[in-house]
Amino acid sequence: MEEKAKTKKINSAIFDGVVKLVEVETTFIPALPSFSIVGLASSAVQESKERIKAALLNNNFTFPPLKIITNLSPANLPKKSTALDLPIALTILLQNSDIDLSEYLVLGELGLDGTIKETNDIFAIVLGSGYKKVIVPNSIASQIAQIPDIEVYGFDNINQFFDMKFKQTKPKKLKYKFIEVNNKKYFYNDKFGLDFKDVKGQVVAKRVALISAAGMHNVLFEGSAGVGKSMIINRLQYILPPVSLDELLEIEKQNSLENKEITFNPKRPFRCPHHSSSKAAIFGGRNSIGEIALANNGILFFDELPQFRKDILEDLRLPLQENKLLISRVDSKIEYKTKILFAAAMNPCPCGNLLSNKECRCTEIEIKRYKNRISDPLLDRIDLYLQMTEDNDDSVITSKEMFTKVLKAFERQIKRGYLNSRLPENWEFDIENDAKDILEKAVNNFNLSKRSKFKILKVAQTIADLENYDKINKKAVLEALSYRRR
Repeated sequence: MEEKAKTKKINSAIFDGVVKLVEVETTFIPALPSFSIVGLASSAVQESKERIKAALLNNNFTFPPLKIITNLSPANLPKKSTALDLPIALTILLQNSDIDLSEYLVLGELGLDGTIKETNDIFAIVLGSGYKKVIVPNSIASQIAQIPDIEVYGFDNINQFFDMKFKQTKPKKLKYKFIEVNNKKYFYNDKFGLDFKDVKGQVVAKRVALISAAGMHNVLFEGSAGVGKSMIINRLQYILPPVSLDELLEIEKQNSLENKEITFNPKRPFRCPHHSSSKAAIFGGRNSIGEIALANNGILFFDELPQFRKDILEDLRLPLQENKLLISRVDSKIEYKTKILFAAAMNPCPCGNLLSNKECRCTEIEIKRYKNRISDPLLDRIDLYLQMTEDNDDSVITSKEMFTKVLKAFERQIKRGYLNSRLPENWEFDIENDAKDILEKAVNNFNLSKRSKFKILKVAQTIADLENYDKINKKAVLEALSYRRR
């Protein structure tokens, strides 16, 4: 009876918006010598045959005079990642070995000399795979070791698998400052690339920016050109609350997918797409992550808000409300987290001079048409609105002073369990009776929706946290109401 061919299996994965596990299996069969890869492998993966041949031959491995067939399972899933090089090579190298790698996730691209190289999707794959043991390129092993509860084994060259000496990579201590709340660390960077001390005057606008940062509230500034709208929002990114390790890993996952260096800098993302950006660029397409997903846990800034396409502005409503975005494709559905602070700036009219000392050249119809590009349902999802005007005030506050206040407010929120902008809809606020009466009068007089009322309460809670009030009082509610668009 003819001997049954052996099959070697190794676990790997790909990243296609979400992590999808792939089983790499290789068998040698008696036939004319050849090497084929099946299972919807892209051209990049098909080219791995040449890389693998060169890498193994350059490290004294002798290919047997047999036909080599590698299957990437599930076979109906398209595979594009070159991180499949290493697991394919190992199924060949270890074909006749008893070494069991069934508990490991294996990822890495191969150079012609056998060097194991990192790819931009490896960090994201390991983070979402659920595996407790991983084999990865040594160049990225220390960064991946920061992910809790996994064992990381880094290799530089495929020749190191001949003796299979596994050396676990230990995580390096994060060098950034942190505060500890409820036995959990939250990291922050106290280096301010842009400082609020450069913004002269605009005391109310800086107060709004402080409230926005402290509670991660959506904010809209309206004002004439050069009044300081963009200047303030660009500095807002440096005073945002600290991040947990989970949030930091998510941030670095997005950085790695963009080919950025993984440094574990706890600065939250800041994305500022141009108003001419396509819908796919903002929300993501078939093969790309959109700006709104890349801004997760940070700021998405729309400058010149009315200049953005109407359909893009309307499609923002759901991700701002639900903190997630579902992209449906022909063969899959992908869900992105969109826990963002949405910041926007706009002129009061097309020429930008309506609120300034300069003469406005716009007609009433032009102004109305300009403002009608932003619908009320979208504005209803913005917590803080301020109409900025030019002033001659020279008062200054530094980013360090503002961030100190943010830290204190953040600590109170974490002890409560949520950032104020993310409080659940059934949250019961601790509010004084006279403050409650004022809010109810405002709701009746201005026909405010339940969503608007809830947002006013969340902003008032952030003001109470900043001012160290025990309860939401009359002063906090009045200030929160003053930042509603009328």
